[in-house]
Order: sequence, then structure tokens, then C-alpha cells
Amino acid sequence: PDHLKKLGQIWYEQLKIRYQPLDEIRCYFGETLAFYFAFLEYITFALIPMAVIGIPYYVFDWEDYDKYVLFAAFNLLWSTVILELWKRSCAVMAYRWGTLMMKRQFEEPRPGFHGVLGINPVTGREEPIYSSFKRQLRIYFVSVPFVCLCLCFSLQIMMIYFDLEFQARLYYEENQNELSALILYMPSIIYAVVIEILNRIYRYAAEFLTSWENHRLESSYQNHLILKVLVFNFLNCFASLFYIAFILVDMKLLRQSLATLLITSQVLNQFVEAALPYWLQKRRNKTVEKKVKALQIDTDMSLFEQVNLERGMDTYLGTFDDYLELFLQFGYVSLFSCVYPLAAIFAVLNNITEMYSDALKMCSVFKRPFSEPAANIGVWQMAFQTMTVISVITNCILIGMSPQVNALFPDSKSELIIIVVLAEHLALAVKFLMSYVIADKPRDIQIKLARLEFVSLEALKQQLESNMLKLNLG
Repeated sequence: PDHLKKLGQIWYEQLKIRYQPLDEIRCYFGETLAFYFAFLEYITFALIPMAVIGIPYYVFDWEDYDKYVLFAAFNLLWSTVILELWKRSCAVMAYRWGTLMMKRQFEEPRPGFHGVLGINPVTGREEPIYSSFKRQLRIYFVSVPFVCLCLCFSLQIMMIYFDLEFQARLYYEENQNELSALILYMPSIIYAVVIEILNRIYRYAAEFLTSWENHRLESSYQNHLILKVLVFNFLNCFASLFYIAFILVDMKLLRQSLATLLITSQVLNQFVEAALPYWLQKRRNKTVEKKVKALQIDTDMSLFEQVNLERGMDTYLGTFDDYLELFLQFGYVSLFSCVYPLAAIFAVLNNITEMYSDALKMCSVFKRPFSEPAANIGVWQMAFQTMTVISVITNCILIGMSPQVNALFPDSKSELIIIVVLAEHLALAVKFLMSYVIADKPRDIQIKLARLEFVSLEALKQQLESNMLKLNLG
């Protein structure tokens, strides 16, 4: 408790704009959580240039929804550079914490894995054996159709949203007053709430399906679960924005929908993930204190109370939901923030409060999770990089659709399409070239690793020479 109290004092009890105590977080909670908070901090600072540029851009062009070419071009460069620089920052931390060269250990079967008892041909130990063919049948004939069905249902909900949007606009045009202006935003707000509800319901279904597929290793289980959840969440959250941008070509509605989806999802997530659990934990604490005071027994009451408080705490289920929230936020900013430059501002404000609320819930709401070593953010790095590729394509198409670019090709739209496709391929080529040129590890870390390898090889060489000398003397 003393260590935790000290950590809380330097982490979240003092409201100051500063770096988080990542080394202390790592010492208490382990590398997995430390890397999450490091990434949260990094992405928050990385969003600041977007926010600074977005303020004057929004102020001076807030009525002109089509002047987004420069901002979209900056978006292309920004989304690529920040993830490449994160790899370098991640390598520095991993080297400092001693996990950079961590070898992947032989994975034991996950606790939920079941099957007929047999002998593992690699380890020679008795463990459950389950046919890979049966697992593939479950994946391709049950899980994949279920995911496709959920995607179709999500698209149907989206079309209902557009019908409501159309009705709200008709009402606003016929009755232009304060009530009609409020009703104009109601479909987007309702749709944002429905999206959050569908995401959470689907998450439970995806967990059930992935467990039913009976994966042997925890890493395989997590990869299949993350793939299912990301595919559905991406379509559920961004399909309407793509439809508005590229089918309806309505930048005003795109700005309104993006703002509503982003702000509503952030408010709901803050309430569900931090405010509600903290309030419930406070109620549990009061209940425990009353029970302890009612017990008149001769024992250390402070220790007895502490045990009961910790027993009533919720179990932390991992960083999955936290990374997913950042992934969707990154998508809102990198894909369509050129038409709503304030998206980065709201993302920064949300992340600042997220740092404090997540720190509070880790120290006061959840039981301390088991420490797990890690060298990076794992499969989420690939997820964010995939989002940057989609961002490049999206922003190139938006630039090609802008009135400024269209004015350069008044007679030949096919020529414009060819140029946009070439520009998109060139942007992707530059992106992959930058990922190759920017080293994942800083130069000084590479030298230190090479020195460690040299020292270890010299030590091994001396050990072999010593053994040979002993054999010769013997």
C-alpha cells in the first residue's frame, strides 16, 4: 500500500502537464501496462501539431467545407512519421527495461484449451490434443459467417441512420428554429450511442466464438479475437463516414457526423471505463468500512479492512479495450480530420483526461494484474500501421475530390482519376520508403546491442577455450 500510495502521488494526484512516471509504473505493474501508458502519452503529444494547425484552419475556413487539401496532405505525412518514430521510442524504453532482446518463450497451452489427453511430440508431456482440422471448420463455417452477418446487420443500422438524417434535415428546412436545430444533431448522437452498444455486444460474442474455436496458445487466441473485433469495429464506426464522403459527397454532413461520433464515443468511454467503475468501487469501500466497524473482534482492523477492500475490487482484463479506444480515435483523426480539424483538439483533451482516469482506476478500482514482460505494444503496432495505409488512400481520394483539384481538370475526369491513383501509389511508396529509412532502433541502441553481442561471444569463446584446456590437461 505504501508503494502504491507513493506511485499515485506522483502519477495522478497532482494535476500537472508533465511526463508520466513510466519507470515507476513499469516497476509496479510490469512492462505491458507501462508500454500502454507510454503509447497513450506519445500519441497525445503527437496529436498536438495536428491540433495547433487545426485551430486556425477551422477558425478561418469553418464555413468552407471544401478547403482541406493542405490539411489532408499534412495528414498523409503525419500519420506515417509518428508511428515510425514510436518504434524508436519503444526500443529505447525496452532496452532500458531489459526486454528489447527478450526471446519468445515456449508457450504452454492456454487455460481454456481442452481436448483428448495425448502426448505432445515436442515436449513429450501429457496435455490436451485437439484437431487443427476441427478448429478450421469452426472458424470458416461458423465464425466467418457470423462475422459477415454482424457486418451486414451493422450496415442495415447505418442505412436506418441515414433515413433518420434525411427526415431530420427535412424537418429543419421546414421549421428553422432552435428545436429543429437540436433535432438536426439527434440522429448522429443516437447512431453514436448505438455504435458503442453494438461494439460492446459484438465484443462478448467475439470472445465466446474465439473461446469456442479452442485455440491452444494464448497468442493465437488473442490474434483471432483482435482480428474479429477490429474488422467489426472498423466497419461499424467508419462505414457511415466513408459513405458520406465518397457516395453522398456531403462534406458538411461528414463534418457533423465525425464530430458527433468522436465526441459521443469519448464521453461514453470515459463514463463506462472510469467514472462508473470508480463510483461503484467507492460504494463498495463504504460498505466494507461499515461491515468492519460492525465487527467487534480483536485483530488488526486496518489489515482486515484492506483485505476486504482488495477482495471486492474488479479484475483488470488487460489493455485490449484501452488500445481499441486509441485505435478508433486514431482512425477518426487520420482518416477524416481534414474536413473537421478540431478532431485532434478533442482527441488531445480526451487523452489527457484518459491518462489520469486510467491511472486512478489502475490504482484504486482494479486488482493489481499479474506482471507480464513485453518489448513493444505487440499486434497493435500492426493494427495502427494498417490504419495509416488506409489513411493514405482516403486522404488521396479526398484531395482528388476537392473543388480546387477538380478545377484543374474541368474537361477530363478520367485524367484526374489516373493522377489521383498515381499520387496514391506514390504516397504509399514514400510511406514504405520512410519506414525502411527510419531505423526501428536509434544508432546508440544499435551500438550497445552490438557491444553486448560481442561481449557475450567473447565470454563464450573464453569458456570454450577454458573447457578445451581442462580436457587437454585431464
